Amino acid sequence: MSDQKPETPPTAKDKRKWVAAGVGVGIGSAALAAALLYANQSRRKPAAKLKPSDPEEKATD
Repeated sequence: MSDQKPETPPTAKDKRKWVAAGVGVGIGSAALAAALLYANQSRRKPAAKLKPSDPEEKATD
């Protein structure tokens, strides 16, 4: 005498909803990560500038 309904197998429509939800979560996570990286961009130290290599400096013949 249980009040639970018997489980029905998932339909193709139900599977599509789960796939769409998963894709949405993935895109949202990527957008959030990109926003955080962009926001922290001003806090980063600028990268050290490399001097251009001069082939004449290397030749010491």
